[in-house]
Amino acid sequence: MSQLDLVDNDVPQTHEDAVSSAYVPVLQVTAGQPGPIAANGGRSYMAFDRNGDAGTGKALEDALALIAEGEGRRAVERIAQAPATGLETELGLGFRSYEECLAHIRQAGLAAPEGGVVTPLPYTIYEQPTYSVVPSHAIWTDPARADVAAILQQNEDDNLRRDLWFPQVLRDARRIGDKYPGLSPRSPESMDRLGVSLAHLESACTNFYDAAEVERVFYPEIEKLLLDFFPGATDALVYNHDVFDADYAGDRTEDQAAKNPGVNARYANIVHNDLNDNSGRVRCRELLTRNLRNFGRTQHYSEEEADAKMARRFMSINLAKPMETVEQYPFVLAAWPSFADQPYVTNYRIYDDRVGETQRFTFRPTHEWYWFPQQTPIEVSMLKCYDSITDGSVSRWSFHTAAIDPTAPANARCRKNVVVRSFVFF
Repeated sequence: MSQLDLVDNDVPQTHEDAVSSAYVPVLQVTAGQPGPIAANGGRSYMAFDRNGDAGTGKALEDALALIAEGEGRRAVERIAQAPATGLETELGLGFRSYEECLAHIRQAGLAAPEGGVVTPLPYTIYEQPTYSVVPSHAIWTDPARADVAAILQQNEDDNLRRDLWFPQVLRDARRIGDKYPGLSPRSPESMDRLGVSLAHLESACTNFYDAAEVERVFYPEIEKLLLDFFPGATDALVYNHDVFDADYAGDRTEDQAAKNPGVNARYANIVHNDLNDNSGRVRCRELLTRNLRNFGRTQHYSEEEADAKMARRFMSINLAKPMETVEQYPFVLAAWPSFADQPYVTNYRIYDDRVGETQRFTFRPTHEWYWFPQQTPIEVSMLKCYDSITDGSVSRWSFHTAAIDPTAPANARCRKNVVVRSFVFF
């Protein structure tokens, strides 16, 4: 999985299963937030559908045009030439590697509050929309387009080289009340204000590597948790999951037909969010009307019924449950107020028949990061990936990444956890 394959949770489908070209979501930017750094003014590529291609042809054209401008390559070269002591950017002092940034943190004597830690986090420094063509796209195996594929492959490689590591403080999320008096991380108010919360769950699932058992046992548990957690929620749908375990010795193979996500060996080491103003709505409608990559309960909504359901408030929530106490590579989350006035950078994931959209973010020293030190198997961390309320009264999302805990012992075990994705309706 590349850094840019950071999910809008979709896989290539046949044109018969593609999102209808009639559904083009209106860009619904949060009040007070600048518009996104995006192609075509932020319009969904569905608006550029040509004969049922869902805008993929236009997306490839835009990707190639942006590559030809050369700014992305110049960003790569600038980073490659940076000294070990850091690269001064308009955003702050960044470093080519985790090790270089950690050396700076230690030399500068940067400190964290009780329960926290200062650690390097990787951000993009490229303030342009980005494009990633998924491995299954036909262009990679088409001899007639080998020259175009070579250009796109260089861009795929460059996508991994336009990030820098910046020092950030991770605060103990269990102590959110220290900064926000009276606010408990175990409350829906925490999700509304910060986009981050914590829940308790003692699961009856005995084998999280068994995708069938996860779907049968864990999905209903999480749906009940969500309905109990959020007052006014009328329906919750868990629709897929991922398993993360760098030390897993078994078969990691993904099998979509069998609803088996496999086992991820790599953690998502880039600051990102899974959905955005467009894809939050598109993903929800795909599930309701087409069951597109829906591992959970089958949905039977007509387009009119789905529109009516989505006319009310709905949210996308990711939930992460450890299989054992987390010792290394913790899952870390940023609080919405610290970036609510910052534009996101749109990343487009181009399939043969659709274009997904995720978010990346550039560094700000004021970003407010949280973690759950030594998160236990009964603690479920929750983050918001999308909220349909846009008036600024609630958080829209939290961005997140994996992190490295520099205080953990050298033999600390890598995080083993299951992450489920859901929509909650009101």
